[in-house]
Amino acid sequence: MSLTEIDLHKQLKKYFGFSQFKGLQEDVVASIVNKNDTFVIMPTGGGKSLCYQLPALIEEGTAIVVSPLIALMKNQVDAIRGISPEYGVAHVLNSSLNKTEVKQVKEDIINGVTKLLYVAPESLTKEDYVDFLKEQKISFLAIDEAHCISEWGHDFRPEYRNLRHIIKRIGENIPIIALTATATPKVQEDILKNLGIPKAKTFKASFNRPNLYYEVRPKTKNVDADIIRFVKQNNGKSGIIYCLSRKKVEELAQTLQVNGINAIPYHAGLDAKTRSKHQDMFLMEEVDVVVATIAFGMGIDKPDVRFVIHHDIPKSIESYYQETGRAGRDGGEGHCLAFYAYKDIEKLEKFMSGKPVAEQEVGHALLQEVVAYAETSMSRRKFILHYFGEEFDENSGDGASMDDNVRNPKKQHEAKEELELLIKVVKDTKELYKSKEVVKTLMGKSNALILSHKTDANPLFGKGKDKDESFWMALTRQALVAGYLKKDIETYGVIKLTPKGEEFLQHPESFMMTHDHVFDENTDNAAVTSKASSGVDDKLVSMLKELRKKVAKKNGVPPFVVFQDPSIDDMALKYPVDLKELGNIHGVGEGKAKKYGKEFVNLIARYVEDNEIIRPDDLVVKTTGANSGLKLFIIQSVDRKLPLDDIASAKGMEMPEFIKEMEAIVYSGTKLNIDYYLEDILDEDQQEELYDYFLDAETDKIEAALEEFDGDYDDEELRLYRIKFISEVAN
Repeated sequence: MSLTEIDLHKQLKKYFGFSQFKGLQEDVVASIVNKNDTFVIMPTGGGKSLCYQLPALIEEGTAIVVSPLIALMKNQVDAIRGISPEYGVAHVLNSSLNKTEVKQVKEDIINGVTKLLYVAPESLTKEDYVDFLKEQKISFLAIDEAHCISEWGHDFRPEYRNLRHIIKRIGENIPIIALTATATPKVQEDILKNLGIPKAKTFKASFNRPNLYYEVRPKTKNVDADIIRFVKQNNGKSGIIYCLSRKKVEELAQTLQVNGINAIPYHAGLDAKTRSKHQDMFLMEEVDVVVATIAFGMGIDKPDVRFVIHHDIPKSIESYYQETGRAGRDGGEGHCLAFYAYKDIEKLEKFMSGKPVAEQEVGHALLQEVVAYAETSMSRRKFILHYFGEEFDENSGDGASMDDNVRNPKKQHEAKEELELLIKVVKDTKELYKSKEVVKTLMGKSNALILSHKTDANPLFGKGKDKDESFWMALTRQALVAGYLKKDIETYGVIKLTPKGEEFLQHPESFMMTHDHVFDENTDNAAVTSKASSGVDDKLVSMLKELRKKVAKKNGVPPFVVFQDPSIDDMALKYPVDLKELGNIHGVGEGKAKKYGKEFVNLIARYVEDNEIIRPDDLVVKTTGANSGLKLFIIQSVDRKLPLDDIASAKGMEMPEFIKEMEAIVYSGTKLNIDYYLEDILDEDQQEELYDYFLDAETDKIEAALEEFDGDYDDEELRLYRIKFISEVAN
């Protein structure tokens, strides 16, 4: 049946109570009602589900909706039941139903009561379901989260691949509707091909969410403190914090609770009852913050989520876009903050290592896009929209000023000649390489691939070695977004020339580039965080270092024995004015605070008063004691003189990681007597030599000691002796 425009508005008002369609909804609904195969690409929050719910309610027969998530189906079924007098208007058909429930669903479909039947793709593989549905009047078949079909999508599900054959078995002429919230041009092509609907009417809404503010900060050891500070600055607002592992979700939720933040965890490891309770608490605003894995949020329709934080960077730009898209759905404020450290990317790459090669290649290509997004200094919005095949003007586009790079622009400089060289290298190496090899060629560095193509003999090889690798990486990314180059997805991101790039070689013109951000790898240093987020008080740092020198001299020990630099930096960020607060400073602890702290807190208290400093009292992060169990275990085991390697393996730790835990214990003021272990690896003379070295040393850095002894001792020996030294001299 075909409906006039007025009819559609009437039906919209009747079922949903709205007097106006949003965005492309009306055109999509009309297309479905007119029995067209239809493809809808509409960002999260754009009103995607209404596009198939309304046609299903007004057409004869039952619409089948394929969806990958049980929680999502349940939400939608409840919502539809809420607008209809018939309880059976919508049903779920999946493995969670018993025989009686399945019988009821079938009866409602036969009697024409059920307008929407939600199924998981696995349910459609069951013979008896297919045989049953074959006999019914099916209005159309909608495939939600259609990107699951494509292995280039961020959430590929093999069971989605068979949908086309199953649909054919249910009925030859059933219109197919595919819907997705995130799809790159490559994924869009894949969806149409795999569903066998190449001529589908396609509706693509803009991916721009102008009310969202994008920000990336370096992720350091103090990331929890940064998150607590951010949440407290946004007190009373709803937010989601995404972590990659269940363990981190639990730990962070606990840390937030201990620090007075109303937060709960959510992940697939919790039982269904707890998950559903936590989800409801968030929706009903009994809690402000949900700390979650990506299992949370699919189909969570809370319009006023005010911030989305990524504690761990996601695996792809699609995931990032979809997760950040849960903020500000009501058009109000939405702050999207991601913490980035390259170490996280390496961790994700490790997870992929067991997978088939093709899958690894896809995974790596998607991850490199995430790295590019995090490190870029150009408009983040322009970067994201370019990724989804959409143009954006960073000067006048809607929401142009809503990201950290645009608000704090880096200096630009002319790079016409460098861009020309880059494009020439891509062309002269026959468009064979990904960014990594292109940059290596410019720098004059080889690898197996470069040697196999004899690129090292090319006259351009090494022509760009006066610039560093990060410069060329930045320029490559900016040239891609500017459209001079493009990535060929089929070949996992090989760089190709575009007509615009060819034109540039004929007529080079000005190209202004900005340097990428450099995210410091030294996440061991508390100072890195503070500088990134709220600035260490340099004047106080030098006063504290002066005092440290004085105290060290009085006690006849090197300054680092009193407090290490990261602790001094942390003091100049958090202004602790009593010993209890000092005990919470990075690397201090109760014992050390008691031994050396009095003069330091007195100095800080005077400084705060003299300079009328408003102390950020929310910066002293209380810990949950999650780590104190391990600490206690190590102290007790060392007291019992157990071999250190046995203690480490009892906790499933490698020796370097275990030594790090022991260092944290002694640096925060607790004694550890490891003489029994050291006697087996260092003789008396060696120990004496090391004692004298550390006593006179300017710094306790192991690199300096390695250099001084030039191979006489290895890293592990020096670190273990340093533990003994700090333990005896400092504590």
